[in-house]
This record gives sequence, C-alpha cells and structure tokens, in this order.
Amino acid sequence: MKLVNIHKQTLLLLFFLIRVYTAQAQVWTMQQCIDTAQVHNKNLQMSRNNIAIGEQKAKEAKANLIPKVTVNADYKYFANLPYQLMPLSTFNPTAPEGQFKEAQFGVPHNINANLQLSMPLYNPQVYGAIQTTKIASELTELQYQKTEEQIYFEISNLYYNAQILHHQIAFIDSNLINAERLLKNIQLLKEQLLAKGTDVSKVKLQVSQLTTQKENISSKYEQVLNALKFTMSISIEQNLQIEANIQYQNTNEYTPSSTLDIRIIKTQNRLLSREISTLNKTRFLPSLNLIGMYGTTGFGYDKQPNDFLKFYPIGFAGFQLSYPLFNGTVTQRKINQKRFELRNSELQFSLLTEQNIMQMENAKLQRMVTKKSVETTTEQIEIAKTICEQTILQQKQGTASLTDVLLADNALREAQQTYLTAVIDYLKADLELKKLTGNISIKN
Repeated sequence: MKLVNIHKQTLLLLFFLIRVYTAQAQVWTMQQCIDTAQVHNKNLQMSRNNIAIGEQKAKEAKANLIPKVTVNADYKYFANLPYQLMPLSTFNPTAPEGQFKEAQFGVPHNINANLQLSMPLYNPQVYGAIQTTKIASELTELQYQKTEEQIYFEISNLYYNAQILHHQIAFIDSNLINAERLLKNIQLLKEQLLAKGTDVSKVKLQVSQLTTQKENISSKYEQVLNALKFTMSISIEQNLQIEANIQYQNTNEYTPSSTLDIRIIKTQNRLLSREISTLNKTRFLPSLNLIGMYGTTGFGYDKQPNDFLKFYPIGFAGFQLSYPLFNGTVTQRKINQKRFELRNSELQFSLLTEQNIMQMENAKLQRMVTKKSVETTTEQIEIAKTICEQTILQQKQGTASLTDVLLADNALREAQQTYLTAVIDYLKADLELKKLTGNISIKN
C-alpha cells in the first residue's frame, strides 16, 4: 500500500495547531507580560511603597528644623503647702546664725498655662539625619530597580520555558497524528499480510509513548503558565496564551556597566560613612536652640475672708546651648559598630565585583556554546529531513524497513526539539549576560 509523505506535512500541521491555539485565547507577548507585572506585581507595589516611605522619612528629617510650638496647662491643689527652711534671723534679727525656722509658702490653688516655642538653630544630629535619609532614599530607589530587574528576569525565563513547552506540545500533536496515520496504514498492510504483528505493536507503542509524553509536557506547560500568572499578579483562572514564535537573532557584545548590586553596595557604603560622620559630630559639636515661652500663672485661695484667684503673666525668650561632655562611651560604641559594618560592606563590594567578573566570563562562554549549538542543530535538522525523506522513499521501494522509518522520524523530531531548546538556551544565556553587564531593563 502506498504510504503518504507524512513528514513534509509536519510544519503545516504545526502552524495549523498554533493558529487554533491563538484563536482560543488572547496571545500575550513577553513585553505585555512584563508591562502587566510592572503594574500589578505585589513585590513592585511594596517597593513603590518603600520609596514613598523613604520620601516621608526625608520630609520628617527636614521637619525637625521647623519651629515646634506646644501648649501646656496644669492645675495643682496643695493639700499641704511645701515647706522651706528660713534663717531664724529673718524673723528675729538677734537670733544667732545657724538656726532655722520652717515656713510654708504659696497658696493651695496653682494654675499654669503657656505656649512654648523651640527652634533648632544648629543641631548636628538633625542635619546628619537629613543627609542620611537622602542617601537612604537613593538606596530604596536602587532596590526598586533591582526588584524590577528580577521581575524582568523571572518573566523572561518563564516565558522562554513556556514557549519551548508550547512548541513541544505542537510537535507531539503533529507527530501523534502522523503516528496514528501510520498505525492505520500498518494495520491495513497486516490485513493484507504485507506487515507483521510486531510492526503494528511498534507503532502502537510509539502512539502510546507520544500520548504519555504529551500529557506530561502539557502538565508542565500549565504549571509554567501558572507561575507566569503569579509573577504577573493576575488571576490563575485567566486564560493565557504565549506568543509561539521563537525569535532568534545573533546579538552583539554588551558594554559592561555598573550592575545594580554593585551600585546598591556603593550606596550602602555612603550611607554608613554618613552615619559615622553624624555620630562623630554629635560627640564634639554643640546644639543651639532658640527657645521662648509666654503664658500665665494663677494663684488661688479658697478660705474666708480672703478668698481670691489671681493670674500673672510670664514670658521669656532666649537661647539654649547643649554640649555633650560625656555619655558613657555610648556614641563611641555605636561608631565602632558602624565601622565594622562599613568594613563588611567594602569586603562584600570586593567579593561581588570579583564574582561578577567570573560570572560574566562564564555567561559569555555559555552564550558562545549555545550559539554554536543553534548553528549545529540547524544543520542537523536539514540532515535529518534528508535522511527521513530518503528512508521513506526506500521504504516505498522495499529497501528499508518500518523500523528504519520510525528511527528516521524520531531523529527528525529530536533534531527539531533540540533546535528549539538550543534557541531558548541561547536566549537565556543572552539574558543572563545582559543582567551581569548591567544592560537589563524592564522597559526593554
């Protein structure tokens, strides 16, 4: 019986299946996934909130320079008026020195109400805090960019994984159709005593293996899509299809620039240095405040016949100077802690720089290997196609067995899948190199 050339129809069947999948749901490009994540991803939202918190902390530090006005009021009733010892000579000029007489002063009712103003003219801790919060805001912004970069990296990898699994499913579907057709043809040949029962069993085994493989890959595909939806922070129930076209293009070398990790450590070093400088200033520099107060003081007496309640104004303005002489070496201990933190940060900077150089070289080698793999697998597909076509022709002429056809078919399918895997590996290696050279961006 004449066999159809099923292998030439593989590509057409693949495109047909892709179009069917596309019609069933909206196709999301990688950039659309990244843009959606930038709006909805909860890690990015928290990072934006952290930026807002940093801005408020900076405003809080500057607000310490604004005059502070407080209203104070109190009322005291003395059941027992306070005592004071007076020299006895106050009451008796002839009394000898060294003798005293107790006396009670004041009235039972005391009322105080006033406005107090305090304004720092110079405070090293306040000015240091302003500079510190400014650097901390820069650090928070860099950490937000780092989160953006991580989201870009995660979504890109998930998208690439989904693409390769999507293509594997499409290839399995087309190969499954071909295998089922081949099974029907072999069964007809067997009925005509032109094929053996073992030939039918071999094809049935292939159909079963392809069916199982499709189920496994379909499950992995759904898992990757769920992970992609989670990273994008959209509903798991939302129908999502990724773009099937895997675009391969040879990229140029990237110009290395400072990565976010290194910039973050540099900013942390600046922050620690500023904190040490502020602590040193608080040890040796005074604080000068403008102070003022205006209010009234009331005195009352509730006994007859001289009951009264009288108020007297009180007010003053002046300066308050505060100089730290000794605080139990507390500040010095804080400075020592910060210096150790700064040393660790400098060591981490050195370590990260060396690690980045090593990883960059490895990423370049990996991209070179995957690029070569893409070129090699492209050639292998052409060779596998030629072998497959020749084997089918030989089978028609009776010079090749069914096993040879199946082996050639498997070789072509594996070459096709190996090519797609090589392309995805190249894209991942290129993405890794972009990250290590500081050229990755969520807006790309």
